[in-house]
Amino acid sequence: MTDQTESTALSRLELYCAGVFEGYAVFGEGGPTFAYVDQKSRFLGTPQKPIHSGDWLGLPFDKLFGKRGEYNGADWSGETVTLPCGDVYSRHVLIDGMVGGEPMSGQVWAQRKADPAIDIVTAAGRVVAFIYTHRYGMEIAVEKGFEPLTPLAQYEDPALKLSRPVYGVDCMGISTSTMRDGVKLAQRVFLPYPRADGQKFPTILVRSCYTKERMQFKLSKYVNKGYALVTQDVRGRGDSEGELDPFYQERGDSADTIDWIIRQDWSDGGVGTWGASYLGHTVAQGAASGHPNLLCVVNEVNVGSPFYDTVRRGGALCSEPLLCWALAQSAGQRPDMRYMSGEVDWPAILAKRPIKDIARQVLGSVHNDLWAKWTAHDEEDEWWQRSSLTRHFDKVRAPMLVVSGWYDGDGLGVSETWRNLTRHDVPGRRLILGPWAHNPNTFRDIGDVPLGDNAIVYNFDITNLRWYDHYMKGVDNGVDREPRATYYVVNENQWHTSGEWNPAEGETVPLYLGGVRANSVNGAGALSWSNPADEAGDTYRYDPEIPHSAPKSELDGRTPINYKGHELRNDMLVYTSEPLPENLTIAGEISARFHASSSARDTDWLIRLLDVDESGNARQLSQNLIRAKFRGGWDRIDLLEPGRIERYTLLMESNGWRVNAGHRLRVHIQSSLKELVFPNPNTGEPPFDETTSVPADNTIWHGGRYASFINLPVIR
Repeated sequence: MTDQTESTALSRLELYCAGVFEGYAVFGEGGPTFAYVDQKSRFLGTPQKPIHSGDWLGLPFDKLFGKRGEYNGADWSGETVTLPCGDVYSRHVLIDGMVGGEPMSGQVWAQRKADPAIDIVTAAGRVVAFIYTHRYGMEIAVEKGFEPLTPLAQYEDPALKLSRPVYGVDCMGISTSTMRDGVKLAQRVFLPYPRADGQKFPTILVRSCYTKERMQFKLSKYVNKGYALVTQDVRGRGDSEGELDPFYQERGDSADTIDWIIRQDWSDGGVGTWGASYLGHTVAQGAASGHPNLLCVVNEVNVGSPFYDTVRRGGALCSEPLLCWALAQSAGQRPDMRYMSGEVDWPAILAKRPIKDIARQVLGSVHNDLWAKWTAHDEEDEWWQRSSLTRHFDKVRAPMLVVSGWYDGDGLGVSETWRNLTRHDVPGRRLILGPWAHNPNTFRDIGDVPLGDNAIVYNFDITNLRWYDHYMKGVDNGVDREPRATYYVVNENQWHTSGEWNPAEGETVPLYLGGVRANSVNGAGALSWSNPADEAGDTYRYDPEIPHSAPKSELDGRTPINYKGHELRNDMLVYTSEPLPENLTIAGEISARFHASSSARDTDWLIRLLDVDESGNARQLSQNLIRAKFRGGWDRIDLLEPGRIERYTLLMESNGWRVNAGHRLRVHIQSSLKELVFPNPNTGEPPFDETTSVPADNTIWHGGRYASFINLPVIR
């Protein structure tokens, strides 16, 4: 590649975010600079601002600039391309279009072994565009004139009937809305520009604990398309008054904010909501208010009820995932994101005792001690119940689009949300489950498990826009006639649809525990498709001072974690099936029914389902745990009678996974996992003040009257 070619190829790229033109990047000798479109007037400026990774742009223009010689010098004629820097691409979809009045084809190349993946489009053998997908939309940087050869073509598809980006964005500044108790919450309002006299718009409401400004640019693409946008600091965050009390106030505050919106002269009276993670919890609570002006909801990777999914897990107190969030939110009026970025010594923090004082020991001065509130209530009393989705979803009326993935750490919360939408038969509900993590739609490989190139979709934000267009603008675009569930099956690497979730075409098949002496992978625990006639028990000693630790994965703890080499402890029971004679597809919610006894007054039971290949790689498919004293319900404590056999039911994580022929299924049972929950001291007392513990001899019973099994949702 000559210097002349390198200086002319990829010299200017037009940037589109969610189909909206935002300016262009210039790859000059001194590095990339950017010419921005003024958000209100839509006038284009001149290139002046240097671009760096971490700017509001998701596309890493500085890195693309550094690799431009490799892009331009690569041979894009094969099925796969590996650049000198190690980036790997595979030939993906072909997009036909017109360029300069002539028909051409754009070849999309899917980046592999990268998170986030930055895909490439070539035309006539050279690179003309880059694609970056995320939950807010799709960013495409493309050589001018080649837009029709990229996924941008979807935004022009008349069959989708999408709202067009014909407006600028008018930021109306910060205002406040008054809640029913007099507390004022701060929000920013963004209106389409220009706005005719008396013109009214439907409104998308986003309520955040991470400050209202954090996502306003990416979400403002809806304003370009004719929606008002309100981004609000939840109570006690950012510029809002009051004290942050996570989960507790969100239902009422959401309803009061909707009341404020519909009184504004720019509101047409219709409100939709968007949220992900904790923001997803706020939209679920808002839906549970039953507000009549809430027309629809887009709910991604939502946190569930705090006693079930977030603060507590199966009655146990969550450890690292929860504590990092609690410390970040407790440090000040605005979150201190260092505690969520891996910059702290988590083993040392998790070892501090008593548990109730951890936040004060770490932070010293605590702005808002969430941890003290959460550790003051052991069972799901009235204080917890106020924040429960399950107890309040009978009031949901708004159609809800629920989006998550198999590797989302809040998958249990998503499952809880869907079960309750189904239980109350909420009209218009829809579910999309991909091979995605908490930040969805960004990768195609999970460690050493390859997904299909189709694991990343190019219509993520279009799906949301169509949802709003139909339910808020009355566009007959067909979203109300689409299948209720869309899901991805890993290893088969295909998308499927069904009229319900679990898939209507599936069946529940029990997989029974059996065998003898199941301690560790070297034992003789077995799995079979029929209940063994002989009753037997497998016993292990659980010592809270020596808890289990999860293997570190390449993807920061995302499943499918490989437990090969981590199944040797005798305080782990291991049950393994014979090799499968044919492929077995699992798609849906997984659960367990089992019998167990303990020498202690209380203990934990953690159950994990795995796929074991011919080389012994044992990949986690699903897990969950239950604290024994809550076996009869979260709202009451029932301590164990030592030695008495009890029956348990445990809902586990959903999955879509094909177990290949020749592989084996495996089940682990243990009583601790310190990165997930604080170890149960086995005393039966609230663990928050405990500084001592007692070992427990725990027994899993199976066969005969004590049938213990995993319920698998199987697609034949």
